[in-house]
Amino acid sequence: MTKYCLTVTCPSTRGIVAAIAGFLAENGCNITDSSQYDDLGTGQFFMRISFVSESDRTLTDLDQSFLSIASPHDMQFAFHDETQKMKVVIMVSRFGHCLNDLLYRIRIGALPVEIVAVISNHMDYQKPVVNADIPFHCIKVTKENKPEAEAAIMKIVTDQQADLIVLARYMQILSDEMCQKMSGKIINIHHSFLPSFKGANPYKQAYERGVKLIGATSHYVTADLDEGPIIEQDIVRVTHAQSASDYVSLGRDVESQVLARAIHAHAHHRVFLNGNKTVVFPASPGSHSSERLG
Repeated sequence: MTKYCLTVTCPSTRGIVAAIAGFLAENGCNITDSSQYDDLGTGQFFMRISFVSESDRTLTDLDQSFLSIASPHDMQFAFHDETQKMKVVIMVSRFGHCLNDLLYRIRIGALPVEIVAVISNHMDYQKPVVNADIPFHCIKVTKENKPEAEAAIMKIVTDQQADLIVLARYMQILSDEMCQKMSGKIINIHHSFLPSFKGANPYKQAYERGVKLIGATSHYVTADLDEGPIIEQDIVRVTHAQSASDYVSLGRDVESQVLARAIHAHAHHRVFLNGNKTVVFPASPGSHSSERLG
């Protein structure tokens, strides 16, 4: 049996769930997990269903047949093969904690993605990337060559047929054109001290102010810097007894975890854009299990 999932967004109205469930049953599909949300403020309905096909219906067959259900309800929908790994390009600069964490998680099968390329504006992480049998590309970025550099980046993304770009502490601002072209397909990670502590050494600034919580935020990238729809956040408590360097170390751990969880949600098609916000459904049973330990 093939494992699929169906994602649906549409205006809220009666009969949506019944119509979808009836369609799947009539086409020999058995629902294994389902999440839905009705936003009373926007009038939008969101749904994600995991199911197995117990008949010979292919993904293309289901997609075409579902139009008869989708059209009357003005649905935006997509069928996904849950056995297919999402292709990802990772971009990194000189902080490698998120990159190294992702390389490990992907190696043990904890994330359902395939890294098809790593792009950096420095050479620092060429060796660990190449040792993992992943193509590494160093593309220097300056004010003078930014359009050419982004064109080179997008060529790699296109050539590799990547579904997602992950900014794993990539310290270059992307152009509005690139953000718009890849809308909903670029995920970023940063500390959660914005807007209070901007610029260099935000953790030192936070230490000097005596903050008690350190956090991280992962979000989709938009033309508004660090203000895209939020996917995942988390915090860790700190005390007066910890140093500024402790803040940095603890912050890096939170950043790595939050970014991995955001990628996990996106790769499992659990994230729905809802204006400037997101709807993020819980993970399906078994989706966190790894292919192997260690």
